Amino acid sequence: MTPSAISITNVTKSFGEKFALRDVSLELAAGTFNVLLGPSGSGKTTLLRCLAGIERPTSGTIAIGDQVVCSDQVLVGPEKRHLSMVFQDYALWPHLTVRHNVGYPLASSKWSKAQRSARVDDLLERVGIAHLADRYPNELSGGEQQRVALARALSADVGLILFDEPLSNLDADRREQLRIEIATLTRESGATAVYITHDQAEAFALADRVGVLRGGQLVQFGTPEQIYQRPADAFVAHFTGVSGEFDVEDFERRSDGLATLTLPFAPEHPIVACVPQPIDEGARASLFVRASAVRISDDCVERGLHGTVLDAAFTGRGYEHVVELAPRATLTKVFSETRYERGAAVALQLDPRSCFLMSLENERK
Repeated sequence: MTPSAISITNVTKSFGEKFALRDVSLELAAGTFNVLLGPSGSGKTTLLRCLAGIERPTSGTIAIGDQVVCSDQVLVGPEKRHLSMVFQDYALWPHLTVRHNVGYPLASSKWSKAQRSARVDDLLERVGIAHLADRYPNELSGGEQQRVALARALSADVGLILFDEPLSNLDADRREQLRIEIATLTRESGATAVYITHDQAEAFALADRVGVLRGGQLVQFGTPEQIYQRPADAFVAHFTGVSGEFDVEDFERRSDGLATLTLPFAPEHPIVACVPQPIDEGARASLFVRASAVRISDDCVERGLHGTVLDAAFTGRGYEHVVELAPRATLTKVFSETRYERGAAVALQLDPRSCFLMSLENERK
């Protein structure tokens, strides 16, 4: 198996007058794990289906490895694209056992019967369902069915594996366990992976590269660290997880890539924040605060913002708090190993490296 590089060039897909994708271009390196992240209706599923050959773009070109599989003149069928897919609803053959579902992609291979059988046995063992080999899909739990679907995708020994939100139907414990298995087994296979989700924590945990989509457009593509630390715009900052978002009354750019700003409800406490993207003086802007930026203290003499604890939730490793800074101005997911009771007065310090001053003037619609 040779991993496949992917080239998506100026791909647009419309359904009548509605555009699902608008001029999307993307280069995916061979052997990398790539996640397409976005809310419902962002175009991520349509892009995956175009890559799989289930949908044909209205315009644009898609190449898998050295082969153009879709253009104005070319359309290669899904069965000839040398890829496999893990579907959200598993898509298992109900009349086949687990063993035969996993072995199905090998039926037309040049491998001997013994080789095919050994391959299936190895995959069943690796995904932890060897003891279920002779059962049928309707005799399995959702997590077990998803493991069958993963083993089947890996059995074909193809260079590209597509994942259509495979964990969305599972409970939290099974999601975490299967996420680790997907990451480990896919990387062990060496295949290129394209995985779609609306969950930013899942995306950051899995990906080598993340593509953020909104309204059919690719807003940003980069490593999880790049997207978390230097969001391309206000939408990316908000969608990838913030503790709070506040209107900014005034700000002043500094020469070190930071800005000093004031918030309407706390003009006496200047805030320092990163400016990850260009912003004009006087432009309408907001402050986005990551949860990791906030340090909470009960020392209310300490310089910084002050607030009142509205709620506290135990998370196992500590406590997450909701803190009200002013009416309709709150910070959520404020972590501390110490619990602060509801109604407690607290002080907050913000780390500039995880606070972003973002323009709202050119936010993508």
